[in-house]
Amino acid sequence: MMDTGALIMMVVTLLLIWGGLVAALLHLRGHPDEPEAYDIDGDGRPDSPPST
Repeated sequence: MMDTGALIMMVVTLLLIWGGLVAALLHLRGHPDEPEAYDIDGDGRPDSPPST
């Protein structure tokens, strides 16, 4: 059986971990990463991405 202190630490830790995950997902949802432009030839203008 867990004592009260251990339960409080477990709840705080779970809130930190899952709260951080939710905060990160909300941040990424609001600010999605933009793909970097490809500058293959080094002229400063974006080139088309390489085909696969």
